[in-house]
Amino acid sequence: MLGADTRTASGVYVANRVADKIWPIAKNIFALKSGSAADTQFLLQISKNYVSQFAIEYGKLPLVKVATRILQQYQYEYKEHLSAGLIVCGIDDVEGPQIYSVGIGGAVAKQNIVLSGSGSAFIYGLCDSEYKTGMSKQDAKEFMKKAITLAIYRDNSSGGVIRLIDITKTGYTREYISHNELEFPKNK
Repeated sequence: MLGADTRTASGVYVANRVADKIWPIAKNIFALKSGSAADTQFLLQISKNYVSQFAIEYGKLPLVKVATRILQQYQYEYKEHLSAGLIVCGIDDVEGPQIYSVGIGGAVAKQNIVLSGSGSAFIYGLCDSEYKTGMSKQDAKEFMKKAITLAIYRDNSSGGVIRLIDITKTGYTREYISHNELEFPKNK
């Protein structure tokens, strides 16, 4: 499951209030982007092209690890020119559900939970105290909603609404949570 806010900022200027930061690489693999919008779009389009070719040649769903490796290769090769952080999430027949962080410079880490972007600095404590492995889908959705809402509340570069995506072996579902549905912390 992936989730993100929708604000794209350029310094103090809000360039887009409802950007979709969750991009499809294949029907079983999605990426969440942070950093330069142009750089992330470049990387994800390249990855999508290679992964599509892989799926055609092998006649089955592409491996999440393959998409991640392609992104890692380009992140490393162009590390002096790109400012992009990506989270790759998907499911395949070999390793099941997976999530990877592909950082600036090409560092890759496979983890149970990955945070990225400017708002992530404000929610590490919440994630440390409330994230549990094996959560139900509903609990995971509520956890992500709470975490992203807190990032929106604290970070000037985060905002808008929340988009969630749940990836399964049979496909994916997207959900949109409007700003009016968010429960912000109460000031004391």
